[in-house]
Amino acid sequence: MSTEVKLQKEAMHMLKLTSRTFYIPIKLLKSKLRKTVGAAYLCMRAIDEIEDHETMQKETKTHLLRKTAKLLRSEKGFDREAYEALIKPYEELPEVTQRLADWIDVCPAEITRKVMEATSIMADGMAKWVEKDFIVTTKEELDEYTYFVAGLVGVMLSDIWKWYDGTETDYDLAIGYGRGLQAVNMLRNQDEDADRGVRFIPDGWTRADMFDYARDNLAKADKYMEDLETKNIVLFCRIPLALAKKTLKAMDDGHEKMTRTEVENTVDEILKEEA
Repeated sequence: MSTEVKLQKEAMHMLKLTSRTFYIPIKLLKSKLRKTVGAAYLCMRAIDEIEDHETMQKETKTHLLRKTAKLLRSEKGFDREAYEALIKPYEELPEVTQRLADWIDVCPAEITRKVMEATSIMADGMAKWVEKDFIVTTKEELDEYTYFVAGLVGVMLSDIWKWYDGTETDYDLAIGYGRGLQAVNMLRNQDEDADRGVRFIPDGWTRADMFDYARDNLAKADKYMEDLETKNIVLFCRIPLALAKKTLKAMDDGHEKMTRTEVENTVDEILKEEA
């Protein structure tokens, strides 16, 4: 087995370990897209694990995020040795973060720059919000935070679609897609976030206001879908969107989340419709 093939297999395995939402749709993509989207997702997940680390000091997180962002912006490409030296003292970081350079290597060369650029912006944005202790007070701040942690995923995917087959999409709608998924996660994790002193709901907002925010952005995701014609890309985007909508309805009905059976049935329905 070649080094490249081995690395791709390891990337898919890591994806399965780290993503419940995106592993299924990524696995369904055709080979070139699967490799690209999978690697791009892992790059952003590597950054996310620094932001979310439970025991790491705030100052350490911001240092690592900003230094990594700088490495990702380098015109010379990503410096593997410099990154490994940066994170070496922090053995508590998970494997997905320690292997960021590998995930960049898996990306096709023609799209690597776009993936690194989006991941760099995300890392700088996350560093800012680590400093603010993730306390959101206004809708503008909520929009900013959700842009950095999820809207940028939409932007990056739009860049990948364009590179893959020329698919043109609206970046504002792509950001709305990401924000919608993130808002659903925030609603689902509201109590857990409160327990760790984090508040993503703006001052004066009720839980119902947050539901409206999620619905407004999921409506943008629906409009985003209208620009997609490539069957494989449509399938990929439909699954997380359908799961987010059904999770929102489940919570609105008083349930904590969808059951595993409901998730499986939703995916099966979409697969049959798109077959």
